[in-house]
Amino acid sequence: MARGEGGEQFSATSLLQSKAAAPDGVKLAEKRDQKHRLSVCSKLCFAIGGAPYQITGSALGFFLQIYLLDVAQLDPFYASIILFVGRAWDAVTDPTVGFLVSRSPWTRYGRMLPWIVFSTPLAVLSYFLIWFVPPIEQGKVIWYLIFYCLFQTMQTCFHVPYSALTMFLSSDQKERDSATAYRMTVEVLGTLIGTAIQGQIVGGAIAPCISPPGMNVTEPSLTDLLNVSTSHVTLDHTKNAYMTASGVICGIYILCAIILFSGVKERRELVRPKSEPPMSFIQGLRLVMGHGPYAKLVMGFLFTSLAFMLLEGNFALFCSYTLGFRNNFQNILLVIMISATLMIPFWQWFLTKFGKKTAVYIGTTSVIPFMILLVCLESNLIMTFVVTFAAGVSVAAAFLLPWSMLPDVIDDFQLKNPGSRGHEAIFYSFYVFFTKFASGVSLGISTLSLNFAGYVTNGCSQPDAVHLTLRMLVSAAPIVLILLGLIIFIVYPINEVVRLNNRKELQKLRDSEQDSETDSSDSGNVV
Repeated sequence: MARGEGGEQFSATSLLQSKAAAPDGVKLAEKRDQKHRLSVCSKLCFAIGGAPYQITGSALGFFLQIYLLDVAQLDPFYASIILFVGRAWDAVTDPTVGFLVSRSPWTRYGRMLPWIVFSTPLAVLSYFLIWFVPPIEQGKVIWYLIFYCLFQTMQTCFHVPYSALTMFLSSDQKERDSATAYRMTVEVLGTLIGTAIQGQIVGGAIAPCISPPGMNVTEPSLTDLLNVSTSHVTLDHTKNAYMTASGVICGIYILCAIILFSGVKERRELVRPKSEPPMSFIQGLRLVMGHGPYAKLVMGFLFTSLAFMLLEGNFALFCSYTLGFRNNFQNILLVIMISATLMIPFWQWFLTKFGKKTAVYIGTTSVIPFMILLVCLESNLIMTFVVTFAAGVSVAAAFLLPWSMLPDVIDDFQLKNPGSRGHEAIFYSFYVFFTKFASGVSLGISTLSLNFAGYVTNGCSQPDAVHLTLRMLVSAAPIVLILLGLIIFIVYPINEVVRLNNRKELQKLRDSEQDSETDSSDSGNVV
């Protein structure tokens, strides 16, 4: 009888405990959801950290080639060497830094943020010296090679940890996508700021062109007559303008790094456990490159990114010489960036509504008609503004989509390799590696092509072969690269169904891991 009463008492106690535990479980789930959420302030601080990369990247991408040719007055052959070696070196440093970051110990400030803090001073100094013309004529090439490569190294030490930081903000894919959207908006805004600062300061101090002997200069068009006269500007004024612009950009770089470090906190529970032995560089490379979806994504975006980089690198020369807008090219670049900035929220909504693969096809192909129309236009400034504004719609998609889709591939990898963590930096760094290396090759080849076509440094007019080469570099070649990239995306396996399923399965896996840790902790407390 006593035994039965004890059983009844035990059942009643268990029932009361289960009732009490139910709301506790709901509260625990709510706490987990709140823990995974990111505040708007955190997202903004994280996003602002991406601005320096894009501000300096847009200034270098749009203006470095024309600066080396017309301001530093280097031979196109040496300019091509600087552009290629700098980009190639930048590409090599990405996987190296990614490997080092993945093996970095946890500190009181996190694992990624210390890299960003320590790299910023040297990055700022080397960037400023890129835009300084040394007084030594024979040492110019070595000067630009050293400081361009040094800046790329320091920029890599900033950007690779920053990119991988996405995976340590939250375990919730929606929160990461939201943070990525914030980041892309600020990064495109950063590109706009970089283009505006560099373009507007430099655009008001363009030295007059030189008419080479024996070259027929075309009659000035109405657009040329409307352009502001720069006959009073000397080459020294132009050099000072470039240095002033670089000084302003360096100040913004430091401010953004301070905001990022102050407003973002890494989540330690998302870091690979210490009990797991770190992989070697070769093992990590084989692991990430052996993941099919990652390889297809990287190859697809490799070609599409190359298309936009080729357009970016040669667009200032194309506007200045082929279209004849020597004193207005900076305003044309600004129109593209304004359009791209305004369209980032649209593409974020589009990829959420219709899926990321659909956004790739629509967003990337939408630029092709405008590339064709741009090279078919006569020197009509108003029509050029309209066409470039429309082309900026596709530029926004090209900015947003790669960084929005990379976390999906990493989630897929972690789901298929549940014991492998801590390789996020390697995934990001190898994507940047392939893109930058191919970009260096393309920029080097494009500058060499201009050399073979007979490019005249700071000339008022260029040979017909140069005009033809520029049309090919900003239209035909990018279109071919875009089409190749889209063909690869056909076999990219992570569509919306797969992505959502991966998200659910990965969340179940993380919840089970957290429950196991909680049970272990409770068992330890009972003991």
